[in-house]
Amino acid sequence: MHPMLRTTLPFLLALLLIPGTANARDNFSVCWSIYVGWMPWDYGDAAGIVDKWADKYDISIDVVQINDYIESINQYTAGRFDGCTMTNMDALTIPASGGVDSTALIVGDFSDGNDGIVLKDTDDLADIEGQRVNLVELSVSHYLLARGLESVGLTERDIRVVNTADADLVSAFSTRDVTSVVTWNPLLSTILDQPNANLVFDSSQIPGEIMDLMVVHTDVLEEHPEFGLALTGAWYEIMARMQGDDDMGREARSHMADAAGTDLEGYEGQLDATRMFYQAAEAVEFTRSDALKETMQRVAEFSFEHGLLGDRAPGPDVIGIETPAGTYGNEGNVKLRFNPEFMEKAAQGDL
Repeated sequence: MHPMLRTTLPFLLALLLIPGTANARDNFSVCWSIYVGWMPWDYGDAAGIVDKWADKYDISIDVVQINDYIESINQYTAGRFDGCTMTNMDALTIPASGGVDSTALIVGDFSDGNDGIVLKDTDDLADIEGQRVNLVELSVSHYLLARGLESVGLTERDIRVVNTADADLVSAFSTRDVTSVVTWNPLLSTILDQPNANLVFDSSQIPGEIMDLMVVHTDVLEEHPEFGLALTGAWYEIMARMQGDDDMGREARSHMADAAGTDLEGYEGQLDATRMFYQAAEAVEFTRSDALKETMQRVAEFSFEHGLLGDRAPGPDVIGIETPAGTYGNEGNVKLRFNPEFMEKAAQGDL
């Protein structure tokens, strides 16, 4: 053995035996993008609530806005952030299908009308047959379209999907050639302001299927539960504050509205189309339900049919999705976990 190794190796081994030394860390980061259910993170950061809870656990948490939603998930998947806001479908099709073991730490809400299909000059969804439909391909909008078509006995073979960046959807709908779009708020409400726009199907007709989550790296959460405790504590303090009808509640919602590029009335309209889980116990009940596992199976099947689980995926069950009601898919390849443990602590006042 090299003399240097002989002298340093015992020291390194001793260092590793000191509790916490191997994974000593106190700085963490999460990212978010603009959406009604994720604006609370911006407010919590600005109001010092996230810092307050991070300080309680002797850590720091940077809260970073990323302007492009998919890019935020890509950066999380690449390991640049410890946590990221995303939908349940995107959590499966991007980090999980990329081999990144992720945990849904907080189930914040589900879309209850915030995502919708809009047709021009008709209020009958069946009239979409034969049309070109503009949407962000392979997003939750695409999933919503598939569910809507199913409700009127149509399939994607009956329409043509036109991949359109979310930033271009509003202007696209104002052109003569575009007759159908699928999108989410605040774009949805802007498009519906046009006189010839008709909402023909929305996420309130598939309640609980489009969830908005705070997803974190499973290994980080296991090694640093204080990170999960601080995030969860901050989230439910924000929830308690923003739901109030007092000056503090209105100030919180006004801040979120401004950050989202709308006014208080507009933001509260978006909240009306969102089933926010203001109480931790509500989120726990939803997460523990059999319905969540069934929804994730449906999402996995859609994702497989559209090639979102990888070119070599043999079937929709290639990735294990762990829920309190059981695991859907390959139990030997679990990459997405719905863990209500931290929300339960919040519900019990144990944070």
